[in-house]
This record gives sequence, structure tokens and C-alpha cells, in this order.
Amino acid sequence: MKILVTGGAGYVGSHCVRGLCDADHEVVVYDDLRAGHREAVDKRATLVEAGLADLPVLEKTVKGAGFEAVMHFAASLDVGESVKHPLDYYENNMVNTVRLLRVMEQHQITKFVFSSTCAIYGIPESVPITEVMSQSPINPYGHTKLAMEWAMRDSAVGWGLGCCALRYFNAAGAASDGTLGEDHDPELHLIPIVLQVALGQREKVRIYGVDYPTHDGTCVRDYTHVEDLASAHLLAIESQQTGCFRCFNVGTGVGSTVKDILEAAREVTGHPIPAKPAPRRPGDPPELYADPTEIMSKLGWKPKYTDIRQTVRTAWQWHQAHPHGFQSE
Repeated sequence: MKILVTGGAGYVGSHCVRGLCDADHEVVVYDDLRAGHREAVDKRATLVEAGLADLPVLEKTVKGAGFEAVMHFAASLDVGESVKHPLDYYENNMVNTVRLLRVMEQHQITKFVFSSTCAIYGIPESVPITEVMSQSPINPYGHTKLAMEWAMRDSAVGWGLGCCALRYFNAAGAASDGTLGEDHDPELHLIPIVLQVALGQREKVRIYGVDYPTHDGTCVRDYTHVEDLASAHLLAIESQQTGCFRCFNVGTGVGSTVKDILEAAREVTGHPIPAKPAPRRPGDPPELYADPTEIMSKLGWKPKYTDIRQTVRTAWQWHQAHPHGFQSE
């Protein structure tokens, strides 16, 4: 297939582009590089440097190009920032995605895989989380992602869009060959922050809340290796039919606490990685981890990385070789 990948220069997007290229798909990456990196784009893919708000460029890219499918990663994803600047999130995550869907409708591109999130569930009533649980997001980021899932459902009925929303939990790790990894500025994700301490780039890790009702008092999250996420996207796009909406939780089904991550990183790096308790962050649920039964049974997906130490080890390999991200090269 010829596939347009928006946000394909970002962390998850770049790993998915590599997976698509490995499967012999023809890939065009559409990314404005504000959060992505040119160096992360697979050399087998074509890069168009532009944003979805630039409608003339988007139209020119799509018109007559013969795309059969779109994979959409181009979105803002900082929960805290979404609370402070909600309209930015509504504009980028909703308005720009609607623009993309309109262009797809006009050019009869009917296969779509959407990067969604477990944030649509808000604070779940129980864990593990299944796809049929109540969806009550508690921040603008989650609101925008859920709203776009509704738009996709309605588009499936209205004009035959075939769409699959993949609800991530915590993307983690790096490419097994050490050539692709996580490079955000500022860095917000736990595993890279922990490894920055091991590299001497931070003094310590702050643990936000040590009094949660979990086995060690810290939050539980489902850390899914980025290559496993990429394989889920490949299965989703290759099996997508027109005129239907599907949604799947993409997670290992295994929860790890903040302290579990710290211990894994200490074991992998050999560094003591000092940590200091800090107050809870508002809105942080005690536990978030997936029930991946649906994606396993419907798509045949199975994660390769189920031991958090394996995931941390791949991230450590990347960060050691790229202490300043892609600019280290």
C-alpha cells in the first residue's frame, strides 16, 4: 500500500514508519518537525515538511498521489500543557485532524489508523481496562482524542471511512538496533528521565506520590515497547476494512510502578539513581493498565517485550549512544 504517515518523524511515528518500510509499503511522512526529527525518518520514506494546518500543501501532497491509507500521529500530547492551553489542543488535535479527514474524504482514501490514548478512560473504576469501560477523560488532551474517535465513528457511517483507533498506554523503549529512540524537549516521560539521571544529566528523579493504594505506594502504568506498538499499527492498517470503526487497547496487560521502573533502571545501568518523594500530581490515577485481549484475539497481536527490564535496556542502549538525542549524531 501507499500510506501517508502524519507525525512520522516523532517517537512512535518513526518506529511505525520503519515497520511499514520493512513490510514493503510505500511511505510518505508528513511532519512539520516541530516535535519530530528529520534524522528519525527512515531513508526509504519520503518526507514532506509541513503541518496539517497548511491545507494547500496537504492537498498538493495527497492529490493524485494514489494513497490507499493514512496513519495519523500528528498531535499534541502533554496532559499538563493541555490543561494550561486547552484551545491549542482543540485546534491541533481536533481541527487539524478534521482537515485531514476532509481531504481523505475528497480523495476517497478510506483506511485510517488513529493514534488514540488510554487518557480517554479518565480515572477508571477498575483495572485492567477494557475497551467497553466508561470513557470519561479528565483533561483536554483526553477530550480531544475521544472527540476524534466519535468523528471517526460517524465518518464510518457517513462516507465509508474504515478506521482503527489504537489506545496506547505508556509508549517506552527504543529500537532494538539502537538507532531510533525517544528525544523530547522537554522530556516528560519517566523512563528517559530516570536514564538522564544515570547519564549525569539530572541530579535525581522526583516520585510524584508515594501514598497511592498500590503495592509500594507509587503509580502503576502499562509500559508498552515502541516496537510492539509499531507491530500493532502494521496489523491494524493491513487488516482495516472500509466502512467500519474499530478500537483496541494496546498494552502489555502488566502494570509497573514508578519504583519498579527505578529498580529496573538501577539494575540495567548499574547507577544508584537517587529519587526523592514529591506531592501527587492532580488527576493522576493510581493504576492504569490494559486488558489487551481484544487486540490479541482480533488482530493476532502479541507483545515481544513483557519484562520491563528488557524495555529499559533498549532505552538505555539508545540514550547511551545518543545522550543529546538525535543531535548527538
